[in-house]
Amino acid sequence: MPAIPQDGVVAEDEAQPVLVEIVRSGFVEGVHRGRLVLLDTDGSVALEVGDARATVLPRSCNKPMQAVGLLDAGLDLDGELLAIAAGSHRAQDFHIEAVRKILADAGLGEDALRTPPAHPSNEQALAEFYRRGEQDAPIYYNCSGKHAAMLAVCVRNGWPTETYLDPTHPVQLAGRAAIERLSGERIAAEAVDGCGAPLLGFSLLGLARAVRACVLAEPGTNERRVADAMRAYPEYVAGDGELDALAMRAVPGLLAKIGAEAVYVAALADGRALAMKIDDGATRALPALLAEALRRLDVAASDVAGFGTVPLLGGGQPVGALRPVFG
Repeated sequence: MPAIPQDGVVAEDEAQPVLVEIVRSGFVEGVHRGRLVLLDTDGSVALEVGDARATVLPRSCNKPMQAVGLLDAGLDLDGELLAIAAGSHRAQDFHIEAVRKILADAGLGEDALRTPPAHPSNEQALAEFYRRGEQDAPIYYNCSGKHAAMLAVCVRNGWPTETYLDPTHPVQLAGRAAIERLSGERIAAEAVDGCGAPLLGFSLLGLARAVRACVLAEPGTNERRVADAMRAYPEYVAGDGELDALAMRAVPGLLAKIGAEAVYVAALADGRALAMKIDDGATRALPALLAEALRRLDVAASDVAGFGTVPLLGGGQPVGALRPVFG
């Protein structure tokens, strides 16, 4: 991908292809550009739209691989607690209870978390939050499950907890090693994620391969433990009604994870996989795009119908939709 100029403006001929059209009453009123890669059962590239080999920041799509790294380093979690360690929760009550359990089992309090103060992003949870008169706190940040798991590993290994977000801390190096091993790539960019943790960049192709490796791993391996926990407890990965949970409930064997700025990765149990990035960061385009990508991987249309339709309303009635147009 060409370098972005200093003013941040990308010339039209340098832009990524259109993946989704915004269609209102038959009129295309806008588009979402980006890139996408689909992998076949043998890991070969079945379709590449745009430059899937360029470096991206996968954001929370890295969490499954980071969770593998934490298990490699001695994390002792399974089930819903491992799922939330690899998830981006919405601070529903069951999410907060799970994060508190991880911390309590490690002998830690919420004050050990270095996530920014936040409030629930789930509407019902937020209403209860305000009804109780609570204040923003680090545990309500959507990455607190991952952070609690990092802290638990620190306690188990006698590593310092105060500096666990330092990129050179052993717990961060464990996550880095897992990402590089599973993706088959070296880290090409480093940044700071919204939660304050190190953010490691590599390609969409590597991202698809990494999640594919998790679903194809032998039962009982750390990779498979993460994949199995996420698929068994998808509401701990995201939350009630969120795309990750809806997709994993609807499509048998699917492992899926969203990332900020409209990054998405998913893999089916037989090794078919996908990764995609919407350039403008519009997550509203992801459900329709995910559904179409899965259809291209021969998933039944009936399996994706429940989450893949994104209608546009006029006067409270559907008058259009987001329409995938890639490939």
